[in-house]
Amino acid sequence: MPLDVRLIDFARDPLAKLYGAYRTCYTPKTPGEVWDEIGDGRIPPEQIRQFIAERLKTGHASPLEQVVFWFGISGVSRALSHQFVRHRVGISFEQQSQRYVKYKEERLDYVMPKTWERQGLAAEYDALMREITRVYEEALQKGIPAEDARFVLPNATPTNFQVMVNFTELLHVADLRLCWRAQWEIRHMVALMRREVLKAVPELGGYLQPKCGDKRMGYCDEPLSEWERCPIGKVRPHKELLLQVYQQHRAGQVVPLSEQHLRTVEDAGNEG
Repeated sequence: MPLDVRLIDFARDPLAKLYGAYRTCYTPKTPGEVWDEIGDGRIPPEQIRQFIAERLKTGHASPLEQVVFWFGISGVSRALSHQFVRHRVGISFEQQSQRYVKYKEERLDYVMPKTWERQGLAAEYDALMREITRVYEEALQKGIPAEDARFVLPNATPTNFQVMVNFTELLHVADLRLCWRAQWEIRHMVALMRREVLKAVPELGGYLQPKCGDKRMGYCDEPLSEWERCPIGKVRPHKELLLQVYQQHRAGQVVPLSEQHLRTVEDAGNEG
């Protein structure tokens, strides 16, 4: 069963919803007045997109929770699912049950990492999975409940999800799981989720990047040795390099703050 990701649905008019949420924070107008302007066309789509883009640059993230996506995901391993469900805030999972679903041999198409093939162990892997399948089938035939027969099933067993996630958490998922350090399977799954969002809402999908992306932190905060191994490491600075620049600056290039500087800051904005 190949890995498949499908964007089932997303919150209607996500850009309008984002505009309404952001605008509510920055205007004396009521939400009703803001939405009247959106609804009757006084705020054109291009103005909405530009306003959202400027707000996103500021790091004001809470309105992003009001944009929600639903995904159907199939053909991923239980090993992946154990990682995926570690994401807890702003995300909801419905996962195929091993208690109520009795796997049939023709549906037990186990996920095999390519590393097993590259090391010449694919035949041994397949043989083990066939034996597990045989024991599992025999257990069911002899009346062992599916919830107990599943104890022999490995992490390679495929599973399916329906996932509801808001955009704030989806950004966090991409931060971690699009990084090259993430395991190959979950990295591929999140890349497919990103592609689905890009097709549906390109204005938001472009922000789904690993955390070193130009629309995210912009630098790598993983161990320096990992950054050196990363295939795009040289495209993004590492935090240690940024700290070195800062320390060099601190060592002799910092302009001392005078009392006049402090008074300038203190008096800023007090003209009125």
